[in-house]
Amino acid sequence: MAIKRYKPTTPGRRGASVVDYSELSKKRPEKALVTFNRSKAGRNNQGRITVRHQGGGAKRLYRMVDFRRQKYDIEAKVAAIEYDPNRTPFLALLYYKDGEKQYIIANEGMKIGDTVVSSEKKLPVVVGNAMQLQYVPTGVQVSLIEIEPGKGARMVRSAGMSATVQGTEGKYTQIKMPSGEIRLVLKTALATIGQVSNSDHRNVRLGKAGRKRHLGIRPTVRGKAMNPVDHPHGGGEGSQPIGMKGPKNIYGKKALGVKTRRPAKHSDKFILKRRKKKKK
Repeated sequence: MAIKRYKPTTPGRRGASVVDYSELSKKRPEKALVTFNRSKAGRNNQGRITVRHQGGGAKRLYRMVDFRRQKYDIEAKVAAIEYDPNRTPFLALLYYKDGEKQYIIANEGMKIGDTVVSSEKKLPVVVGNAMQLQYVPTGVQVSLIEIEPGKGARMVRSAGMSATVQGTEGKYTQIKMPSGEIRLVLKTALATIGQVSNSDHRNVRLGKAGRKRHLGIRPTVRGKAMNPVDHPHGGGEGSQPIGMKGPKNIYGKKALGVKTRRPAKHSDKFILKRRKKKKK
């Protein structure tokens, strides 16, 4: 996919860009694989806002995506590549030989008419094929990686992302994550060959506030622009520095340069190299 730019006919159009969707299938989503997804606008089950700056936006139908890929050794044909408003990558609609239809996350280079398969055995290294990490050759790019076998893909699911297999030893496979972190994953976990689709997503410029609102994101106000009663950074005549040693969030907790990961987390033993070097 390419990035498409328009003529600057309005201030909002000037500098804005969109992903060119001309290669996507021009069809309605598969009716049996769609459900309603009511917007929560950042509220929990008590109706209280727990995530700020959410609300509004265009209505969306939720596409049920198969992250498990547990239809083993049954070939599936890619019938369509579709847009999904709920996530950054595109979806591939699969028609299995036994008649079942499923949505999966599309990989870069996947085309209509391609055949993909998932298996617990060794498969050819073809984009879209899903197999256990122990069978993936060293240096191959993978995505949609399970953390626990059978629980479905949890890692490397966003547009343009890919991880690299660095080898298998004992029960675990070494994976280099998109962040640069190197971690161990059980070798029996499933992963999909190839990079996640829509790598140009990162280059899109929204151009105007209205497009942000269509995505369901409400305005964010700077703490410095508030009153002291509303934010730790608030108050002062005109534009003033925050007046404290380090920036804080609206709740008074330190906002930058503070580690938030729980100490001695159970998964620490699987991380061989962190994405950030520890300061001496």
